[in-house]
Amino acid sequence: MWTYEHSIETSAAPEAIWGLWADVENWGTWNADIASTRISGPFEAGAEIVMTPAGQDPVHLLVAEATVDELFVDEARFDGLLLRTAHRLDEGRRGRTRVTYRMEITGTGADGLGPQIGPAITADWPETMAALVELAEG
Repeated sequence: MWTYEHSIETSAAPEAIWGLWADVENWGTWNADIASTRISGPFEAGAEIVMTPAGQDPVHLLVAEATVDELFVDEARFDGLLLRTAHRLDEGRRGRTRVTYRMEITGTGADGLGPQIGPAITADWPETMAALVELAEG
């Protein structure tokens, strides 16, 4: 298994962050690496998201879990690997909101492939999360 986690705190309410997450078609407004996104229905467990990073093939995600204003987990599967990303909202210090992204890569060959592909996938998280909270604070 390969894992990576990054957190940031914000003055934005959990509802503001959740609203941006649930607005899947507009993820590109705060994630510069996304060319387009679409979702199969409401933003809830079972929904399918097709996210196309700029200059790359589409990535198919399944919303595996969703708890409004708290957590959503998406999963992508390819080549025997499961890439599971939790997006969590918790109470931070002094009434702030802590936003945490955590990726786990498991499956056949994850110990070897995870360290190769994981850092490339998560490299932009600090910038992406900063843009997300900036928009939510505005």
